[in-house]
Amino acid sequence: MASARAAEILARLSHGADVVPSLPQQLVLHCTAALSVTGVAIMLMTDAGPAGAVAASDGPAETMEELQFTLGEGPCIDCSHTGRPVLQPDLAHTGGARWPVFTDGAIDAGIRAIFAFPLRVGGIRLGVLDLYRDRPGALTAAHLAEALSFADAAVTVLVHLQAHAATGQDKTGLLRVIEDRAEVHQATGWVAEELGVSLAQALVMLRARAFASGQPIVDLARGVLTGTVRLGDVDDSENPSR
Repeated sequence: MASARAAEILARLSHGADVVPSLPQQLVLHCTAALSVTGVAIMLMTDAGPAGAVAASDGPAETMEELQFTLGEGPCIDCSHTGRPVLQPDLAHTGGARWPVFTDGAIDAGIRAIFAFPLRVGGIRLGVLDLYRDRPGALTAAHLAEALSFADAAVTVLVHLQAHAATGQDKTGLLRVIEDRAEVHQATGWVAEELGVSLAQALVMLRARAFASGQPIVDLARGVLTGTVRLGDVDDSENPSR
């Protein structure tokens, strides 16, 4: 059951439910203002990993989620796996040891602090609420409590969206995110079969290729599926595994 504060947040969102921006986009914008952070995003998650961002408040927030989706590493990945918040008030100081490639990319995007909150219903992973700042600094106790309330509200929003997506009434882009994830899975299977590697190795190779080229992994997957990206271009020389 949503907390009293989460219910207030949802009530505010519901007033704009039929207009642009969508419910997820409204939520990240309200969250950004309420917590005095620089930006906020919502990443959908599955047991297999990140499924894509459903909302982002600005460009760096989009970059933050695209990096995590492409690389398979970062605060939201750990947050989803453990079911616990991941708080990084000084990414440059502490992030490199945990997520070296992600941290470099995030810092290049102007991100200096990240706070990730799991979005779950029981043991079911729905997503992660990611907050960032363009300067180092921890959340205050009051802002931490507010972030948890926004995470509570975000769970309700995602459950609502998934129900609408299942009935073909999605107007928020949730189906697009799910379809993007499916294309990445399909391309992974294609690469695995063509190159004779495991699915895990194929996904690492796709991620490495996407990161090295500065291309979203979804776009790369589409290129593989349409034949515009040659499989020979996705090789072990770009495999980041160490």
